[in-house]
Amino acid sequence: MIPPTAILSSPVRRSVPLGGGAARVELADGRTVVVKEGPGVAAEAAGLRWLAVRSGPPVPAVLAHDGARLVTEHVPPGRPSAAAAAELGRRLAALHTLPGQAFGTGPPGTAEDAWIGRAPMRNIPAAEWAPWYATHRVAPYLATARDAGDLTTDEATVIERVCDRLPELAGPPEPPARLHGDLWSGNVLWSADGAWLIDPAAHGGHRETDLAQLALFGGPPHLDRILGGYQEVWPLADGWRARVPLHQLHLLLVHTALFGTSYAGAVVNAARAALRG
Repeated sequence: MIPPTAILSSPVRRSVPLGGGAARVELADGRTVVVKEGPGVAAEAAGLRWLAVRSGPPVPAVLAHDGARLVTEHVPPGRPSAAAAAELGRRLAALHTLPGQAFGTGPPGTAEDAWIGRAPMRNIPAAEWAPWYATHRVAPYLATARDAGDLTTDEATVIERVCDRLPELAGPPEPPARLHGDLWSGNVLWSADGAWLIDPAAHGGHRETDLAQLALFGGPPHLDRILGGYQEVWPLADGWRARVPLHQLHLLLVHTALFGTSYAGAVVNAARAALRG
């Protein structure tokens, strides 16, 4: 990104790249903010505002955005702790109790076209989770990865079998919950006052998806305490552990579509595990 000369009516003193089109920016008036550029910043701003509820996990405040640039509160780093992890779990459960209007509904006032990281995503409402997940969260990224040659025909067939069986694999019906939507451990920031969530791809979805994504790519510190705190507030339905790979398919396919064959093995393993139930 090209460092701006002024933000929030204050000259920029220093800009430190953070990756992903974001930078930590120190202003002449003493404030430190995070500035992000890219096509998804409007959806991200709406998602942060939608997730900013008193009982939920803290998220950085949106200070400004103009459709091409987003300015948010800077979260000073801290050390993860078991107590903060348990509180994150409790607050995440409280967030999930807030309804999404339907599966696939984005934050109020947003368009169907959205983003998850650098990948396009469509928030198209549906009444039932299983067909919506297959059609709008698995199939588009499967097609991209297969067409690019990052998944073989045989590998893609395994994932297609999951889509065919999704109604029986999905577990008990759940109401649409207000999801972060891209909740891998890199989007959890640990500060002195607890764990914060950043970079959402917010929408109405199945609450097990957020929890399954947390377990990907090594997971955050104290994941067991996060899950324990969550269960204190809103216990998960029986069999949820067996459904973790099913809910990880979307994010693994997004990574395969973006970054290629290095994620193909994880996608296929998750699909096979989902089929085993």
